[in-house]
Parts: sequence; structure tokens; C-alpha cells
Amino acid sequence: MKNSLRKKIEGLSPGDLICCDWCDASTGKTSSNEGVIDLPVRSWGVFVGIFGKRTKHIVLAQNSFEYADGLFDLDYTAIPLSWAVDATVLVKAHFPSQVARKLVNSFLMKNSKMFVRSNRPRTFFQRRLSIHGGHH
Repeated sequence: MKNSLRKKIEGLSPGDLICCDWCDASTGKTSSNEGVIDLPVRSWGVFVGIFGKRTKHIVLAQNSFEYADGLFDLDYTAIPLSWAVDATVLVKAHFPSQVARKLVNSFLMKNSKMFVRSNRPRTFFQRRLSIHGGHH
């Protein structure tokens, strides 16, 4: 990672609204790529932090669902730190620090009784839609 990018990332705080440029993994055929394999991506979101056991990732919250007493569930993008090309702060402290701390805590929380982390839709949210006559 370039020193300029490292400094930008070190200057981020949870709650900052940022734009991150990165290159995603891709597949292709050598007969059609003309030597170009980069797949540029631009992701926007609220910076939650750098997380990961084996590989560090920049975690951006795209949607946050506040259930009760500051308990949040997040839709997020996790960008491998080594894939990041640039990061730009769009709005510093877009979420106030006390809300940002709750986002981080909710991201790190395990065994919540309100929801289970999975790729399935939120059953709490689905139940609420059903009660109010919505469709899934």
C-alpha cells in the first residue's frame, strides 16, 4: 500500500462518510482481455473500521438498521486493504461519534438475541413487513 493511502486510511474515524476506490478480483479469458485485468470499483459508505483475522478489510456500512437502544444491524462492504487504491473523505464525522461507536459495537457483537448474522434477509424486518401488509 502506498504511503499516501496509508496516511489517508490512518486519518479515518468511524462515522466518516467516505469513497473508496479499489480493484476487485475478476475472471476472464486471455483471448479477450488485451492485457487488462484491473476491475475498478468505487464504493461509498460510512467508515466502520479496519477488521479481519487473516486479511485486514476496510468496512463500509451502506445501510444501518437501528432496532432498539442503539442496537444496529449493518449492510456493509468489506474491501481487502491490499486492494484499496484510494480513499476520500466526503463528510468527516457524518455520523456523530456516539452513533459511530454503536455501529462498531454492533458490528463486533456476537450472539445477539435480536438477529443472527447471516446472508439471509433479516427475519425481524421481514416479520414487520408481513404485519404491515408488505411483500417480501
